[in-house]
Amino acid sequence: MFWLLTFIRRMNPVYAAFMVVAFMMGIAGALQAPTLSLFLTREVEVQPLWVGLFYTVNAVVGIIVSLLLAKRSDARGDRRKLIMLCCLMAIANCILFAFNRHYLTLITLGVLFAALANTAMPQLFALAREYADRSATEVVMFSSVMRAQLSLAWVIGPPLSFMLALKYGFTVMFLCAAAMFIISLLVIIFALPSVSRNVAPASVAITEVSGWKDSHVRMLFIASMLMWTCNTMYIIDMPLWISQDLGLSDDWAGWLMGSAAALEIPIMILAGHYVKRFGKRKIMMLAVSAGVMFYVGLILFHSVTALLILQLFNAVFIGIIAGIGMLWFQDLMPGKAGSATTLFTNSISTGVILAGILQGALAQNFGHSVVYWGIALLSIIALYLIGRVKDI
Repeated sequence: MFWLLTFIRRMNPVYAAFMVVAFMMGIAGALQAPTLSLFLTREVEVQPLWVGLFYTVNAVVGIIVSLLLAKRSDARGDRRKLIMLCCLMAIANCILFAFNRHYLTLITLGVLFAALANTAMPQLFALAREYADRSATEVVMFSSVMRAQLSLAWVIGPPLSFMLALKYGFTVMFLCAAAMFIISLLVIIFALPSVSRNVAPASVAITEVSGWKDSHVRMLFIASMLMWTCNTMYIIDMPLWISQDLGLSDDWAGWLMGSAAALEIPIMILAGHYVKRFGKRKIMMLAVSAGVMFYVGLILFHSVTALLILQLFNAVFIGIIAGIGMLWFQDLMPGKAGSATTLFTNSISTGVILAGILQGALAQNFGHSVVYWGIALLSIIALYLIGRVKDI
């Protein structure tokens, strides 16, 4: 652990500010996401198909908005100011969900606010990458430790989310999320730096800069999309599955998510340390293999003990792909940190689109258990594609 201690000793107040903002934004997201399907089912009172549709529409709008903002942020303007705007939209979104229970309002105005709010995180990581490059910081470790803040947030957030929502109501839960975004905004205003744009060197091929023209970028995007489809289908369906089919308390959904997030922290830091030795492709193949075992395990084992043990495989899966996957995009697209990070984020959003459609259709027509057969199949396809992306 000497390498980690050395990195921590080298941290300055700016590094610490990045960590705080990532953590607070992560807490805010971890308060809202785990209970969203329950909120739509119980508070807004819509059927599973409409729950899935909400996730799909939210992701489609998110992709469009984030692509437009990413292109602008890479070309000109202050990325820090854009993050501040996104935080303001996040606060507005939390307040809307706290006091509104009208489905059409939530799927229109709420989705627009959410799309702008969700752009904050990829822009934050893009700003961090540019700051790390300028200050000669170890980029992989900096990104891994920063990403670990999100996992730490997800250790605390899901159990807290279910506790607040079930004991005090969704209004209180959404207002707590708004408070987290307000704290994040204050730290951004007073502590985060503005970083000048990095221009790609002339020797870099235009296909590498544009990204999507590179077949390896396309393949990585599809694989990442499928991975996040699997993860999102699980997040949407699991709270409903364990309560309706397995007969467990709603609280267990929060504990399962939180335990996986706790395990992710050491895993993603270790992955950041060993990626130079083994390469991104091998590390990512290990992660997706763990994902396959996790989803097959959900089909076979349903006891509380088994579900908790399986979270180790879930943690290896998410802990690695969330950090190393983003860096892989950035390395395949040099000089375009914002676009690369947003392309990674949009692979998540596209996965959410597929997840919303598939989970809603499968759960409503065939039941929750069939959802996990679909997830396992998609994870196997993702493993095959990852093996074909070039290492870098």
